[in-house]
Amino acid sequence: MARIDELRQVTKVARLYYEGGLKQPEIAARLNLSQPKVSRLLKQALDEGIVMISVRAPSGVHPDLEERLVLAFGLRDALVVDVSGDEEERVARELGSAAAYYLESTVRSGEVIGISSWSATLLAMVEAMHPVANVRDTRVIQILGGVGDPAAAGHATHLIRRLAQLVHGEAAFLPAPGAVGSAEARRILLEDPFVREAVSTFSQLTVALVGIGAVEPSGLLARSGNVFSPEDRAAIAAAGGVGDIALRFVGADGAPLASPLNDRVIGIELDQLRRVGRSVGVAGGPRKTAAIRGALVGGWINCLITDLQTAERLLAPTDRPRDAANELVGGGT
Repeated sequence: MARIDELRQVTKVARLYYEGGLKQPEIAARLNLSQPKVSRLLKQALDEGIVMISVRAPSGVHPDLEERLVLAFGLRDALVVDVSGDEEERVARELGSAAAYYLESTVRSGEVIGISSWSATLLAMVEAMHPVANVRDTRVIQILGGVGDPAAAGHATHLIRRLAQLVHGEAAFLPAPGAVGSAEARRILLEDPFVREAVSTFSQLTVALVGIGAVEPSGLLARSGNVFSPEDRAAIAAAGGVGDIALRFVGADGAPLASPLNDRVIGIELDQLRRVGRSVGVAGGPRKTAAIRGALVGGWINCLITDLQTAERLLAPTDRPRDAANELVGGGT
């Protein structure tokens, strides 16, 4: 077959497939070709440049930024959300809505889902979620203590129970505060059989959903009573801490902060979080940028859901870890 004859056949097959909407078996029958031959001709159409495929992202979708985040921080996945403004409540609500769709579309039967208790963004996620069809035998595990002020603790209970209902699974609560007054108090609480049973499930997680907070707590966390004292937080900042993941503080370089406060937290540890197949951080806003960067460069999360402005700050060449301490004020888990 002459070269022009070959190209004519390639072009005809490509037009029938891409413009005519015919399936490969239909093209094979129409042109008296084998289906493997049709498949080879379609591949050749791409190789020859006869067919050029492009993906046009609609307004509000940012695949380039998402891919840059994945490459820059070694992530499994990233979602960048357009948020109209930097107000914390708006950011939490719109990130929560995006996280709801993400979980609805990715959760599978048999998953063991861990979720942090004191995150306004994760609460917004649960509020925005729809029941997930065709999913069963799941478990939802509370990975940060949820006992505290009764009014605020209701948020933690609601979050765990409601998520379990949405994924048709069982809820497992961690019946202890997220932060206690001393290492001895933590040791005693960990001896409780219900607390011990909940903590033992952390190694079974297939998905973990965590908020990321700055040194100063969010309103929800502050109201819960699961916060460290102003003196403790000042010591964290002085030691180079930029924020926390489930009340575990890290520095700008992502390294865990060596602090006795770690011995007062009842919840998942950073090394446990790193071993989870999908560890999803859901956070954004200007006051959390340093904390989010710390979580990323430390490798404590491997999926990120954040807003457009935060994604741009994370990727900006001038946004170096040494400058991150300037963003300590505000935010929260």
